[in-house]
Amino acid sequence: MDVTIPARVLAEKLTMAGLEVTSLEEKDGEYIFETEITSNRPDWLSIVGIAREVAAITGAKFKLSQATSHKPQAKNLRPAACGLMPISIKVEDKKDCPLYTAKIIRDVKVKPSPEWLRKRLELIGCRSVNNVVDITNYILFTWGEPLHAFDLDKFNSQRIIVRRADSQEKITAIDGSQKLLNKEILVIADNKRPVAIAGVMGGKDTEVGENSKNILLEAAVFHPVVIRHARQKLAMQTESSYRFERGIDRKTAESASWIAVKLIQELAGGKFICAKSVGLKVARARMINLDTARVNKILGLNIPPAKIKTILTHLGFSLEAKKKTIFAIAVPANRPDIKLEIDLIEEVARIFGYEKIPSSLPAVRPRLALCATRDLISLIKNILIGLGSQEVITYGLISKELLKGIKPSDAALIEILNPLSKEQEVLRPTLIASLGRAVAYNLNQKQDRINIFEIAKVFSKKDSRPEEKLALAMALCAGKSDLGPLHLKGLLEALFKRLGIADYAFVAAGNRQVQVNVGKEKAGVMHALSPEALSNLDIKNKEVWVVELFLEKIFPCVNLKKKFVELPIYPAISRDISLVLKDDITAQEIILAIKKDASGLLKEAEVIDYYKGKQIALGFKGLTISCVYRSDTRTLTEAEVDPVHSSIVALLKERFSAKIRG
Repeated sequence: MDVTIPARVLAEKLTMAGLEVTSLEEKDGEYIFETEITSNRPDWLSIVGIAREVAAITGAKFKLSQATSHKPQAKNLRPAACGLMPISIKVEDKKDCPLYTAKIIRDVKVKPSPEWLRKRLELIGCRSVNNVVDITNYILFTWGEPLHAFDLDKFNSQRIIVRRADSQEKITAIDGSQKLLNKEILVIADNKRPVAIAGVMGGKDTEVGENSKNILLEAAVFHPVVIRHARQKLAMQTESSYRFERGIDRKTAESASWIAVKLIQELAGGKFICAKSVGLKVARARMINLDTARVNKILGLNIPPAKIKTILTHLGFSLEAKKKTIFAIAVPANRPDIKLEIDLIEEVARIFGYEKIPSSLPAVRPRLALCATRDLISLIKNILIGLGSQEVITYGLISKELLKGIKPSDAALIEILNPLSKEQEVLRPTLIASLGRAVAYNLNQKQDRINIFEIAKVFSKKDSRPEEKLALAMALCAGKSDLGPLHLKGLLEALFKRLGIADYAFVAAGNRQVQVNVGKEKAGVMHALSPEALSNLDIKNKEVWVVELFLEKIFPCVNLKKKFVELPIYPAISRDISLVLKDDITAQEIILAIKKDASGLLKEAEVIDYYKGKQIALGFKGLTISCVYRSDTRTLTEAEVDPVHSSIVALLKERFSAKIRG
């Protein structure tokens, strides 16, 4: 493969494609790339794998050299000679070892490696040992397939057994360390002892040395988890275990071992005798359909199908056209990370170039209305959370005891025939009982300020038939905090405003109860928990205000259509009115009367103060109302505001017998 672009440009392209180049060094006229390999890409743990990536990125044609492209010629195999040195292989558990191959080379001359081989290994930081060991290391780094060469004459038998180690079994590794084995560790053994820790390191007893003559060359595929456990148990990290832990391609294992045989013949004068294997040499390819139209839709590009085909072909995928825009993709065994169509799309994006994907803001398509109940529930929750409330989720089954002081009659209760406990006797007819228990729990946890809500279904009987309704309940604990009926009323007003509900009213219903009407329907009741209920919940010296609304009464009145108007450009004039009036006259009545009879100059009117005390006679209350006046066309003068404000004061005196305070 001929690559003509500068090394630094190639390093940048590899990094942008996901193969990060952490350093680049020039040595003896060659460039050494140090890369950071992600754990899901075992195919990058070899020169061939990275070369295939370079070919895809640069558009160069990927081809293997003649020296590494095929196995030895048939005339050198000499199958008749196998009887001279028979070998048998036994794999006790094929899950541990899906493939084991052994090749015997006789009359090997172990000596120092030639200069070119030593240099290749030294450039990547690998120490040269001898020609046979160097060839196995060369294959490991070139193909990503760990091989191991045994001195066959040091075996106690002509039999290879791939098995789990026995308890307390020992082996002295090539590095001189003695390891105590157990049944979690896979070993290669003869009929007497282990000769290698499978996938990790060979044994000292069968190591290839300068006097070795006959070689058994191992190429295998081991279960990644088994190798990882062994490596961790023995505290041994090797180049072989690093690759076996991430998965080895069976096809690569077979072809790489043949290349090693050829190199041993050429560099060590060996004679190939025979080859034996146990297990499947080729795994069945995974097939994934890829729609090129979907590739472009996801990436926001317009890549021609021919270009997509070229990219994937360079990466080693096999493609077959099924329809005009759909390919059937055969995933090579060395790409275990490719499982779905989206993985293939990512491959196309990597090689085509992430930098070519245009940056743009996502399209925003405003929804003019939310119709689904689920959407409205989500909106209500978000509004209340934004107003400082916290959502709770309580059980739908409660005890009758919990309803004391909250629901006066149990005639409409839906009882459980065989309750698991007394706490799960009935389906709750109201959320107030559950919220009351939540308030009590939080008070016991030393929480002084409690502002909670829940949206859930409640259950009751109607005409002897079960009925369920969706309800919203809120609870505030007053006591020494600022949470009370006015705060709860304010939360409801803010909620209605955000939902676009204009027609609502709060009507006094006596006994510290306020009926909440939405449209022409009664939606629910706001009230303080009774002393009996507080006692039953073991809440002392606190006030708890609650409200329960049935959402079926509220949803039809929701109007989420928004009309935006310009901000006022002229200043406003504010005037306050302090008055005293009877207790039975609600603030809402006052505000509605002011807004109805005022001129167009009045823009806002709201109660900003409420007072009852020594200065106010019994049966009366004091209110302060703020009136805001503004014109959309000019700056108002005092002379324009005075008569309008005076008419409002006169209205309050005449219609409500209000006494204006100084």
